[in-house]
Amino acid sequence: MWMKVTDEKSLVEKVPFRAKIDGEPIIIIKVEDELFALHNQCPHLGCALHKGELEGYFLKCPCHDWIFDIRTGEFIDATEIKLPLYQTKIEEGTVYIFKEGRVD
Repeated sequence: MWMKVTDEKSLVEKVPFRAKIDGEPIIIIKVEDELFALHNQCPHLGCALHKGELEGYFLKCPCHDWIFDIRTGEFIDATEIKLPLYQTKIEEGTVYIFKEGRVD
């Protein structure tokens, strides 16, 4: 099911946008006109990733410096550890996430 998140104008290049979809914390990150939607909690200790540093396509957890590739959700030091990803689309200036379409 596609769920409305925000207006496209709310997204700032390389600035994580926080949202809750059915109670799940999600971030959407716009990089070079692409959208990446990920779970907003580090699997290590549950820290909020929107507070982390983004460099290119790599997001560093603010708590213990774990680094994730926002394109795949993979922790770069152990690729078997992944953040859940979500499909996104933009229609008529509105950003949507496909809730049941998680790409784990």
